[in-house]
Amino acid sequence: MMDYKIEICANSVASCLEAQKGGAHRVELCASIPEGGTTPSYATIALARELLNIKLHVIIRPRGGDFLYSSTEHQIMLNDIEIAKKLNADGVVIGCLTPHGDVDMQRNRELMEAAEGMSVTFHRAFDMCRNPFESLENIISLGCDRILTSGRKPKAEQGTALIKQLIQQARDRIVIMPGSGINEHNIAKIARETGAKEFHLSVRERVESKMIYRNPNLSMGSTTITIDEYAQEITSALRVEKALKNLQQTD
Repeated sequence: MMDYKIEICANSVASCLEAQKGGAHRVELCASIPEGGTTPSYATIALARELLNIKLHVIIRPRGGDFLYSSTEHQIMLNDIEIAKKLNADGVVIGCLTPHGDVDMQRNRELMEAAEGMSVTFHRAFDMCRNPFESLENIISLGCDRILTSGRKPKAEQGTALIKQLIQQARDRIVIMPGSGINEHNIAKIARETGAKEFHLSVRERVESKMIYRNPNLSMGSTTITIDEYAQEITSALRVEKALKNLQQTD
């Protein structure tokens, strides 16, 4: 039987616990999911570590937007890696690019040095690279353990052809982990089409807020990113279980 692994993109400690309950191998802990994920708070990392028995990876991303960072932002990432290490996270998730869309070898190397002894995933900054095949080799040379990618498409199911090519080029030197839009319904199909062994998904469900009084004239969030402030999206343990079951049936 194939040794498949599921990583859950967890937006809270509650999602982390649901991921663990559902049988996930690992969580990637993030804040600000509508922005693509940013580094969670110290307390969130600390409590997740205290309550989890499975692997805990922390995204190191100081803001949303592109992956070209200032010197100040780079220092923030170095500091956040030290915090994640201090809190006994198993790994970190990183990625910096140059203005021309190449892997920033110098800055990523510095992040790798800070993360020594931890597992490192290169996140979907990879999907914004100019040349995916050249970038793959550069990321391998940095010593990263895996690359998270949608195959340069909005959803991984649309990018399976490139994901398969990347897996073939990687030749087990690095894990190529499909992510974006993967769920219990399409995970087996993506596994068959790509040959991937690790998968990144969120499988969240809407949980209604218990607030009774709701001011209809005011929102606490930005008007440019629309979110429902009276509901939370939390990972579903049942959906994690279903995804694992469907994945194992591809053997």
